[in-house]
Amino acid sequence: MTESVQELLNKSERSIDAAKLLLNDGYPDFSASRAYYAMFYVLQALMLDRNLSYSKHSGIIGAFGKEFVKTGIFDSRFHRYVLSAFNLRNAGDYGGGQDISKKKAALTISEAVELLSEIKRHLAGGGHE
Repeated sequence: MTESVQELLNKSERSIDAAKLLLNDGYPDFSASRAYYAMFYVLQALMLDRNLSYSKHSGIIGAFGKEFVKTGIFDSRFHRYVLSAFNLRNAGDYGGGQDISKKKAALTISEAVELLSEIKRHLAGGGHE
C-alpha cells in the first residue's frame, strides 16, 4: 500500500471522528456531510490503489459501482451507502429542504465505518482482484 493510499485512509478515519463529534454537539447535517467525506476519501484510496483518478464526486461514485460492485468485489449495499450519503451531504451542505435527523446521521456514520473497514480489509489482502 502506497503512502498516498494510507494518507487517504487516515483522512477517512479522521472524518469519521469529526462526524461523531459533530453529531454529539448537535449538528447532524454537518455530521452527515463529514461521514460522506469519509466514504469519499476511502473510495479515493481504493481508486488510487488501482491507479484510477476522477475529478468529480459523481465520477468516483460511478467508478466504484462499475469497477468494484458490478464485478462482485464489493456488495451492492456499499454503493447504496455512498449514494445515500452523497444525497445527505448535498442537503446538509447546500440546503435542499431535507432535514437530517440525528438518527439518519448516526446511520450514515455507521455505514462509513463499515465501508472503511471493508475497503481496508480488501486493500490489506492485496486489492488488485
